[in-house]
Order: sequence, then structure tokens, then C-alpha cells
Amino acid sequence: MEDEEIWQEGPQSVQDAEWAKLSSGFTNAGYREGITAGKESALQAGFDEGFAQVGVPIGRQLGILRGIATALLSSLQTSVTASQNTVSVDEVRAITSQLGSIRFSDIAPPDLEAVRHAREHLGDRRLEEADETETPIPEEVQGKRAIESLEDMLAQMGGGAAATAKRPSMDDVNELQKRLLAICGQMGLSLQWN
Repeated sequence: MEDEEIWQEGPQSVQDAEWAKLSSGFTNAGYREGITAGKESALQAGFDEGFAQVGVPIGRQLGILRGIATALLSSLQTSVTASQNTVSVDEVRAITSQLGSIRFSDIAPPDLEAVRHAREHLGDRRLEEADETETPIPEEVQGKRAIESLEDMLAQMGGGAAATAKRPSMDDVNELQKRLLAICGQMGLSLQWN
């Protein structure tokens, strides 16, 4: 009986059904493309803002400090009057080593907007019950931190002071900067820090 009904329908009703199907398909595809374009636009804007306000200033500061420390160490090690220097090569070497072990993830401030978004949208009970000082960690960051944790364990295999050392913070970077600038002052070097 159903086969007969199909053949009894007029050509206009088949065209209407096909048009509705095509229209619905294009509408859905356009909606998906619009969402994708919106996400990409928001992601790019967020990346640009984070890069300009967080990544570049922190990376620049750390890079300058590492460059100054390395140049000082090289200068002190190759200096003819190294034994007459009032600055300890070991102290500059220690600063250089500490600066070299700092990761961006150690000193970057938490992304409060991402934390707020995670709290609102993930629906995780743990996130809803967490206080403001506990920050949820995305899976990608968890993976990176797992690798960093393995690196830390490998570095600590020798035991001693390194086994109990905590990861550096921005306060530690600022303290290393002060020590480095003091050493430059002792050597008679004047640095303009902007």
C-alpha cells in the first residue's frame, strides 16, 4: 500500500520534500561553519591577547636575564684577571643554571578566564566544589606537566638538595634579576632595564 501512495503523490510534493531536505542540510552546514569560524576567531583573539600580555613580556625578561648571565659567565671565565675579580664565577654560574631551569609554566600567571570557563562549562562536581585558589587543569596541560614531572624526577635522581627543591616562581626570577644587576654593578657595568 505504501508503494502505491508514493506513486500517487504529485511531483510538487516530492520537490517540496527534496527542497526541505536540501535547505535543512545547507542550514545545518552553514550553522556548523559559523560556529567553527566563531571559535577560530575567538581562539585567535585570545591567543593574540595572551601572547602580547603574558608570553612576550615574560619570555623577553627571562631571555634577557639568561643572555646577561651567560655573557657575564663567559666574560668571567675568559678574563685574564679572573682571580682578581670580586665577582665569583661560581655565583654567576649558579644564577645561569637557575635561570636555565625555569620553565614558562613555572612563572606564567594562571589564565583566570580559562579557569572561570572550566568552572562554568565542564560540569565537574570537583570544579563546582573547589575554592577559588584551586585551579582546574586541562588535559593538554596535565600531559605537559606529567612530562615535566618526569624530567624533574630524572634531574633529582642524584638526591641531595635538588630532590627537595621546589619549582621556581616569578618572585625567584625577580630575585635572580636583582642578584644579576648587583653583580653587573660590582663589575662596573651599567644596564638600563626597561
